Amino acid sequence: MATLAMLSLPGREVVLRRAVADDVPAVVALLAADQLGAGRDGIRSEDDHRAYLAAFGLVDADPAQLLVVATEGEDVVATLQLTFLPGLARRGALRAQLEAVRVRSDHRGTGLGSALVEWAVEEAGRRGCALVQLTSDKTRGGAHQFYERLGFVASHEGLKLTLPR
Repeated sequence: MATLAMLSLPGREVVLRRAVADDVPAVVALLAADQLGAGRDGIRSEDDHRAYLAAFGLVDADPAQLLVVATEGEDVVATLQLTFLPGLARRGALRAQLEAVRVRSDHRGTGLGSALVEWAVEEAGRRGCALVQLTSDKTRGGAHQFYERLGFVASHEGLKLTLPR
C-alpha cells in the first residue's frame, strides 16, 4: 500500500493512502457514524458487505476516482473520495468533486479534517484541476462552517433526484 502523504499533526503522524478492499468495513463505519449516514449506510448483512465491495471495485478500477483513507497504525481514522471531472465549461477545465469526508469521532477537533481537506485541494491542483467543488447536506451547519473556514464558498444551490432501485 503506497503512501500518498504523511500528515503531521500535533504529537502524531497520520498516513494517507489509497483505500484497499480490506478498508471497506472501516470506511462504511465512518459513513454510517453520523445522523444522515446512520439511516442509509452500514454493513448489517453479508449482502450489504458484498454490495459495498462491488461498489469499491468500481471506484477502485476508475482512474477518475481516488478513495483515500487516513490511518494511524492499522486504524482507519478518516476518509474522503475525490472524483476528477472533465468538462467543456470554463474552457475545458478539469474539476475535482470532494465527497464523503469523514473523520472518526475520537479524532475530530484535532486538525485531521482540515489537513485531510487541504491535502485533497493540493492533490486536485497537482492533477490540473481548476476548482474543487463539494456538496453538503443543508442540515450540516457545522460542516458548512468547517468548509468555509478552509476557503470554500457557498456559491450554488444543489439539487438531487433520487431514482428508484
